[in-house]
Parts: sequence; structure tokens; C-alpha cells
Amino acid sequence: MIRFVTVRKRAEALGASGGGTEHFWLMIVNSIALLVLVPLFVFTFGSLLGRPHEEVVATLGRPFPALVIGLTLLVGLYHFRQGAQVVIEDYVQGLARRLLIAAMVIATYGVLAVGLFAVARLAF
Repeated sequence: MIRFVTVRKRAEALGASGGGTEHFWLMIVNSIALLVLVPLFVFTFGSLLGRPHEEVVATLGRPFPALVIGLTLLVGLYHFRQGAQVVIEDYVQGLARRLLIAAMVIATYGVLAVGLFAVARLAF
């Protein structure tokens, strides 16, 4: 079968994988969200360090601190997953690439689940 479409025409405006622009845009949006969330997290979580358990539970029982910590976990770990996947895709080849990406995604969602569960347990 003869193809009349050149390689350049098939790849035009797609990037190397066909989704580079969307991935780049998501990383930028996540970065901007983290610019706001990380300082809020540091001030919220930092003020709780060394406090008695009852005071921490009372503080996290309020919606704003629990929401800040939950959103920081969610956005931060999603951003980590995307960035780590890019690094693995760039430097690892073959079956090891697929296994590392799967292990990294599973570990990231595991940490996210444990973190959100801990915040929810303390908040409610």
C-alpha cells in the first residue's frame, strides 16, 4: 500500500506523542495552582506542628484548613505523577518503562488515598 501522506503531515501539530500540548498546559495550570496552595499549606500545616492532638483535630475540623491540605495533596501528587512520568518516558526504555510508570502511578494514588483518608479522619 502506498501512502501519499508524508511523515511530516501525519505528525504536524501533534508533537512527538500526539498529546504534548495538553500535557504541557495541565502542568502549567497545576504549577499555578501550587503557587497558591503550597504557601497556604505551609502556613496551615506549619501552625499545627507541635500542637496537642486535640488542637490539631479541632483545627482540621474546620473546612478551610482541611480543604487546603486536601487540595494540596491532590494537586501536588497529580503534578508529581505527570512530571515523574515524563522523566521515566525520557530515560527508560521497553518493558521497564511500562513497569516503572505503572508502579509510580500506583504508589502516587496510594499516597493520595492515605493522605486524604488521614485528613478526612481528622476532619470528621
